[in-house]
Amino acid sequence: MTYCAAIRLKDGMVFASDTRTNAGVDHISTFRKLYQYGIEGERVMVLQTAGSLATSQAVFTKLQHDIDQRYESNLNTVLTLFDAAQMVGECMRNVMNHAKTVANDDNGSQFTSSFMLGGQIKGQPPELYMIYPEGNCIRATKDTPFFQLGESKYGKPILDRSVTYDTDIQHAARALMLSFDSTIHSNLSVGMPIDFVIYKSDSLETPEGRRIDENDEYFNTIRRQWSKALRNILVELPEYPDNYWNK
Repeated sequence: MTYCAAIRLKDGMVFASDTRTNAGVDHISTFRKLYQYGIEGERVMVLQTAGSLATSQAVFTKLQHDIDQRYESNLNTVLTLFDAAQMVGECMRNVMNHAKTVANDDNGSQFTSSFMLGGQIKGQPPELYMIYPEGNCIRATKDTPFFQLGESKYGKPILDRSVTYDTDIQHAARALMLSFDSTIHSNLSVGMPIDFVIYKSDSLETPEGRRIDENDEYFNTIRRQWSKALRNILVELPEYPDNYWNK
């Protein structure tokens, strides 16, 4: 299992992906699930994935190969981010169909992956897309500014309560960190390190990003303060009346 999340804000975008893969309790590994593409000053794209690691890596490799070989159609030449999302979806379908053919598996559920693609092309607004295993996609809106992949249920309440399209980008980044902390705390199949990227709208600069591990001082500070604040607020909540449970 994995956990990936991306937020589309008025002032930018925040992306985060864990790196744990789990093929049983005795086979846990670390693999990158967030990749960046683009041309400085022209376009920035961040691609995240959850699902079959083999399928995801094949898609990442094919997309990078097309860029390196300067094929006429690649992520550095598409006209819109929607076209890029369509390209990722098509690449994923081709990889999955090939895997099903080789394995003689008509169902092919073991080869399933999903992706999120966010970024900006010069002259166009930033966008964020969720790309489903079937290859189709949906776009984040002001009403629904974030998407999640994988083990999303533990971290979703924090984002639901604290993040909107107009949320400050630093506030959203902290909320996303706490979303990951809650998920890691409740599910052993999601784990550190976390690949974290913040993109500011219209900068068209490839973000350096940060890999957050167990020793990250800032992450550990806010997770401790968050836990302490939750315990304190629970104590401060008003007590229920004596006859509350009798009705």
